Amino acid sequence: MLQQKREHPKEKIRLHPRNKHRARYDFKQLIESCKELAPFVKLNIYNDESIDFFDPVAVKMLNQALLKHYYGVGHWDIPPDYLCPPIPGRADYIHHIADVLCSKNFGKIPTGSQIKCLDIGVGANCVYPIIGNNEYGWSFIGSEIDPVAIESANKIIESNPHLRGKVEIRQQPQPNDIYFGVMRKEEFIDLSVCNPPFHASQAEARSGTLRKLTNLTAEKKPEPVLNFGGQHGELWCKGGEERFVRDMVRQSKFFAASCFWFSTLVAKQSHLKGVYDALKKEEAVEVKTIAMGQGNKSGRIVAWTFLTPEQQGNWRTTRW
Repeated sequence: MLQQKREHPKEKIRLHPRNKHRARYDFKQLIESCKELAPFVKLNIYNDESIDFFDPVAVKMLNQALLKHYYGVGHWDIPPDYLCPPIPGRADYIHHIADVLCSKNFGKIPTGSQIKCLDIGVGANCVYPIIGNNEYGWSFIGSEIDPVAIESANKIIESNPHLRGKVEIRQQPQPNDIYFGVMRKEEFIDLSVCNPPFHASQAEARSGTLRKLTNLTAEKKPEPVLNFGGQHGELWCKGGEERFVRDMVRQSKFFAASCFWFSTLVAKQSHLKGVYDALKKEEAVEVKTIAMGQGNKSGRIVAWTFLTPEQQGNWRTTRW
């Protein structure tokens, strides 16, 4: 039974102004770019074109269409049960972190392949490098501990000629290391990005998914359906998000002169105090916190640098 058609805002104003996904999905346009999406697009109970966001296959197909239409990716796929990230939110991170670089470059975003980024935990989806390279021409190193995810990311790169030579995947040999084993001696990184595991255990991740689905459907689900997928390392790690980010801050100090801006998503507001305490202990020179939001979901990016103003000026002069 159809319900009264809802009025939708013309723009998702919580997204970054440069985000290509501020408008509602134009499914006719997306189907023109990716015909395989067509069988998954149907009228919902409000008589709006949409997909079933509880169907993992439909969600993956929507991502394929978005990446093809907006970012020129002819081939994109991920193995079953691996994280299928929401593209608008990933794009928001890239645009906000571009503004952080811009703030140190006389109001101009540094672009081109000489800008080197490190994506910690690039995943099977390789989405941050795809968006960052398309939007700003940046080159990327993607670190990953999971061999299946590495194979998937490399397949995406090889299948899209414009990514070859611009994105390199490196295996992290030690699960407890974040920068060691990935960043090479004498290598300079302009910024690092990360979407850290949120939960502290698989049971916690399952509980969080059940709670989210119950809230969305108003009925209790006996088993979680991971419509966006996710593996150990993508969704959970020992100690959860706060411990992971604190470890990241501690380890980043060893690469203080090798990376201009370190950054990470912090999903939970209550984790910020622990992150700030860690940054103070390691004597970060400058810390930025950037609010982000999509729909009812809020988060933030925390970015930090150990470079003094003089070192920042030298970096800009020699690299940008």
